[in-house]
Amino acid sequence: MIDGISRRHKGDIMSPEKRSAVMACIKGRDTAPERAIARAFEAEALGAWECHARDLPGRPDFVFRPERVAVFVDGDFCHGWRFPQWRDKLSEKWEAKIEGNRRRDTRNHRRLRQMGWRVIRIWEHQVDRDPSICVSRVKQALMQQSASDHEMAATTWRNRQEPGKQVP
Repeated sequence: MIDGISRRHKGDIMSPEKRSAVMACIKGRDTAPERAIARAFEAEALGAWECHARDLPGRPDFVFRPERVAVFVDGDFCHGWRFPQWRDKLSEKWEAKIEGNRRRDTRNHRRLRQMGWRVIRIWEHQVDRDPSICVSRVKQALMQQSASDHEMAATTWRNRQEPGKQVP
């Protein structure tokens, strides 16, 4: 409450109990945007990927292990797209929940990058607008990661062939 005024979302006509029950039914994985991206990956024949890798921070929605690319498909509300613009319309409970989600997302992104992974974050509204653009971003990341891996392998091979010689 701020100055005696409830911060419940202005457009919310449900009681807090009803809203809680509705939100509890929302799935955390295999969502419509995730399914749309999976279909687009299949249409583009992007190769093998895993879903919801438990061994990686944040359990990315899609993982391309050989290229070390992790893809998250995030809901606009729960992950706080443009959160500063609408955070004041939420109850304190939801503001804290979404802020916590955003902190966790940042922490997992950082941990994956430190482990050598390239992280792609796709927002729900981007999937709704044009899944092919989202897939293009992933394809570009896969190609860039693959190219950098090949260059690193070539440099390592050259160093083994000519010990003591510096390779640029």
